[in-house]
Amino acid sequence: MLNEPKIKIIANYLPQFHRIPENDRWWGEGFTDWVGVKNARSLYKWQTQPRVPLNDYYYDLSDINAIKWQVNLAKKYGIYGFGIYHYWFNSEQILLQKPAELLRDNENINMNYLFIWDNVSWKRTWEKIKNANDYAPAFDVSNEGDNKGILAELNYGNREDWKKHFDYLLPFFKDGRYIKVNNKPVFVIFNPRNNISILKEMFKYWDLLARDEGFDGMFTISRANIAREIVNEYEVLYEPGYSSLEGDKNIVSKALVKMKRNINRKIGKPDLYLYEDCWKRVIKTASKLGKQKIYYSGFVGFDDTARRGRKARIIKGDSPEIFGKYFTKLLRISKSHGKDYVFLTAWNEWGEGAYLEPDARFGMAYLEAVKRAVKSVNGE
Repeated sequence: MLNEPKIKIIANYLPQFHRIPENDRWWGEGFTDWVGVKNARSLYKWQTQPRVPLNDYYYDLSDINAIKWQVNLAKKYGIYGFGIYHYWFNSEQILLQKPAELLRDNENINMNYLFIWDNVSWKRTWEKIKNANDYAPAFDVSNEGDNKGILAELNYGNREDWKKHFDYLLPFFKDGRYIKVNNKPVFVIFNPRNNISILKEMFKYWDLLARDEGFDGMFTISRANIAREIVNEYEVLYEPGYSSLEGDKNIVSKALVKMKRNINRKIGKPDLYLYEDCWKRVIKTASKLGKQKIYYSGFVGFDDTARRGRKARIIKGDSPEIFGKYFTKLLRISKSHGKDYVFLTAWNEWGEGAYLEPDARFGMAYLEAVKRAVKSVNGE
């Protein structure tokens, strides 16, 4: 088809690899995701833990040279841009913003990017509240110094707070490298079900603010969910979660998955999945969506033992060969459906075993697979 787009890969990017005072206080002096990665241990003979970066490169993302290294590698192997996780909790608290700000302030670094707002509170494992993440449960032990249940609380606030948030983001939006669609900055909402009515009102206001700044509005994308609650017109699948880890998109299937997971939690057993089976479900899901306003995503691997220990979710049997085969299929489906962006989990989520960055096990093999897939599909 003559109108098929060039496919552009956006790799999800985790900024949790530099020290911040909050992490020091909550999980111990010097904590970053590397601590969990280094301390992880195999639960099964076939499992590869700990994951080790190639040449033991445990980088620090407060160092601009580390970001330059990432960008050079990503561009070389066909990554169009980074989807940087954004942790804005309220007008008084934003965390892990340093890497994005370094990228913004160094215009000579040639990498496109956008934000993925992980709009939830952070909590301790034992705190039972909705719309919150227990970020590092493997390190989450009660202590006398700080055993509060809520670590960082999301508070959308009012229009004044929404304006403060927008004003913080505006210099990024005005950056020529920030990804836009039809002169609209792209912004992904990772948890649209977390007070959807407030989010709709907020982004309606942001749309007006963006127009006042010379844009044609905001291009907001909601992470797809079974309730189909979205902030605007567009959605993005988050894989392997949407098609594989959470069950098929019907109530009975999700209930069975939840029941099995609860049983595993009680007996201290991780949830196990097969890599190729998960990818087949990803392809099946994407194939059915056609012209719907939903962007697709793939995944490199998944094993969050480093963060969750025996409560982990593990996808076994991963390999660059299987990845390359199905990722190429996904790109072809996206292209045939007229969708130019494909998201990928992930560039550097080492704590969840989801990373393209080279490691001691496979070296550059996954990156090579991405490069071949993009070249094959785009005809470059």
